[in-house]
Amino acid sequence: MPMPRRLAAAALLAFAFAPLQAATLLVNARIHTMDPDNPQATALAWDDQGGLLAVGTTAELQAKYPGAAATDAHGATVIPGLIDAHGHVLGLGKIRSQADLVGADSKAEVLQRLKDFAAKLPKDVWLIGHGWDQNRWADKQFPSAGDLDEAFPDRPVFLERIDGHASWANTAAMKHAAKSLDGDWQPDGGRIVRVGKRATGILIDGAQALVADAVPPLTPAQTRDAYRRAFKELVAQGLTGVHDAGVSMNDFKVLQQMAKEGDIPLRLYEMADGNHGALEWLCMQGGQWIDASGRLRMHTVKLYMDGALGSRGAALLQDYSDDHGNRGILVTSPEDYRVAVDKAHRCGVQVATHAIGDRGNRMVLDTYQAVLGQEAAGDHRWRVEHAQIVALDDIPRFAKLHLIASMQPTHATSDMPWAAQRLGNERLKGAYAWQRFLHEQVPLAFGSDFPVESPDPMLGIYAAVTRQDLKGQPPGGWLSDQKVSRIQALAGFTRTAAYAAFMEREVGMLKQGMRADFVVLNADPLTISPRQIADLKPLSTWVDGKTVYRAGERADAAR
Repeated sequence: MPMPRRLAAAALLAFAFAPLQAATLLVNARIHTMDPDNPQATALAWDDQGGLLAVGTTAELQAKYPGAAATDAHGATVIPGLIDAHGHVLGLGKIRSQADLVGADSKAEVLQRLKDFAAKLPKDVWLIGHGWDQNRWADKQFPSAGDLDEAFPDRPVFLERIDGHASWANTAAMKHAAKSLDGDWQPDGGRIVRVGKRATGILIDGAQALVADAVPPLTPAQTRDAYRRAFKELVAQGLTGVHDAGVSMNDFKVLQQMAKEGDIPLRLYEMADGNHGALEWLCMQGGQWIDASGRLRMHTVKLYMDGALGSRGAALLQDYSDDHGNRGILVTSPEDYRVAVDKAHRCGVQVATHAIGDRGNRMVLDTYQAVLGQEAAGDHRWRVEHAQIVALDDIPRFAKLHLIASMQPTHATSDMPWAAQRLGNERLKGAYAWQRFLHEQVPLAFGSDFPVESPDPMLGIYAAVTRQDLKGQPPGGWLSDQKVSRIQALAGFTRTAAYAAFMEREVGMLKQGMRADFVVLNADPLTISPRQIADLKPLSTWVDGKTVYRAGERADAAR
């Protein structure tokens, strides 16, 4: 029944004189909204739930919301909250309590750092470390258990390589393996490096678990503490969201409890860790789950196809240029991989697969095509994580299959000193090929793969626009035709990363109706010199209109 004319008029009159929703303002800012329809602004207004009410000029919003509480940015630059599309949150928190081997330029330096760290440990505790990289050393050769045994004859030592795809163990640690590592057998999806039939102490990809499974696991309380360490570091870098690439069910339960208690200061887009318990649980939820706070959700499974380039485990179509006869490792068998992808597809779960080598990427594309069939044209947003070395004729297939390339700019600048040795010049044409993907209109979501690389997104933006190291080398940039523009780089860490997580209506831009997630910076990344981008620091980080980090202030106080 239509509303009587008199009542309709009264309703319109009441609406016209209704008080505006209570607002909080940020004013006098230089705002890059990343909204193509309204790219620049000087002020934001949001409600007490953290939803953006308006984006415009300071004068407009102060007039629209008189008396509203306001924070004066004093001309500082504001961008949407930065999103790392591929990181490992618990891994970051864990390594902060381990021996830090990142940047060690020799085995001697590694050993000295280990001795310094071990001096603070109880006598019988494992010595765990992370971050060694033999490519930084003069001989560039894998180390051995013998290098560790003299300093640590009794204490088990287990050291993860920088990429997480190889580990270095001493003899005491190898004795804890469930079976002898000597002989001529090899585990599925991995390789034990041996001289003759004796294990050297280097374990690649799936072989790492043979010793890693003997390392005492974290308790739930230790897991929570590790997450808190990671959160503190991430928000201090200006990150308001992370796509967390692989979480077990037990660790996800810890996160669920933290979310329930309001103990997660940023948005976590969790990926189940392969075809295991977390995927089974996700399927029982109908393929997706989100916490009431909006800070924690799961809709994706993370799968592995191959290993990493640095440890020569990336699966290549032809031999490694510097290791003839080796074409890398398939971490997951094609049969098991197909089973997992089929299962995710049936459950309505987004698939994200680690693929680095050109053979690994092709096998992922072939499997996605076979499983999706006609549904490839739909809005599935399946992802390839890293997409690092891709045959040139496979790049257009990403677009045809409506895939997302989830890539990490600092991998290119970390790998450039030795990538040509691994691949030869011809294969480099499809390596770290950001512009080739963009030319095919493939969505490019950027991340860091922390703790493999630093979680600082400004280092990623700098690498994306320069393809140079922090010393400005090489001049003009490495494979410089693949550099991206500043706005393309920023989009990779904001709106495209949001799209890759089905969150483009919530975050990634500063726009009415979206969330008040933003970062206040000490300079403008779109106008300063390229080298200065790497040194940019957040003055404050905001999620849902609340500060979760402020420079010079403790993170828990800011929250």
